[in-house]
Amino acid sequence: MQICHVRCLGLLPYQQAWDLQAELAGKIAAGENPPTLLLLEHPHTYTFGRRGQAASLLWSEAELKRRAIEVFWVDRGGDVTYHGPGQLVGYPLIPLRMEGLVTPGVPGSTHPPHADYTGYLRKLEQVLIHALREFGVQAETIKNLTGVWVEGAKIAAIGVKVDSHGITRHGFALNVAPDMTYWDGIIACGLTGHSVTSLSRILPDQPAMQQVIQAVVRAFEYIFEVECVMVS
Repeated sequence: MQICHVRCLGLLPYQQAWDLQAELAGKIAAGENPPTLLLLEHPHTYTFGRRGQAASLLWSEAELKRRAIEVFWVDRGGDVTYHGPGQLVGYPLIPLRMEGLVTPGVPGSTHPPHADYTGYLRKLEQVLIHALREFGVQAETIKNLTGVWVEGAKIAAIGVKVDSHGITRHGFALNVAPDMTYWDGIIACGLTGHSVTSLSRILPDQPAMQQVIQAVVRAFEYIFEVECVMVS
């Protein structure tokens, strides 16, 4: 079974996490490191993906400064999303050629096997759905929308990139107990008419972040068929 390192990094500024992804992805592509899952929280941050629209940012520069929010335009898919304390962010750095993430070639066809990008997104959604089930939360996907939802409200956002070496970057953001007022400053994912939620809003007894991390790691092992090894 494929080994996957898991690094729990606590509260980490967005730029540091972005730089770390690039460093580790290079080592994974070179065969120097195994696939890796980074789990962490960010200080208050808005990130815009490749489909980002400046109009989706609703707060002024003065309000952003007052609330100590950093803004980044990044190379993942999707529009704008929020990251902050109380939200579990996961960055899987894995080769899409890994077993289970490749669409087999058709017998008799000249087309070789290829990485299943959409299948990878669906697997990330299933990881979160599987993890939330441990807390009695029935989460689901919504057709034509990426992410994980509970009773029509979004509890987890997903936005990824696959680099030129076939290594995944960016990932998911699961709302455990963040300050939900920060979503007032954006049109999250560019979608109007969709609310957001968190485990702290859904459950009378909110699980600790460490419990959620453990559930996500177990679900990641199950869905991606890897053995997760915690490293410092």
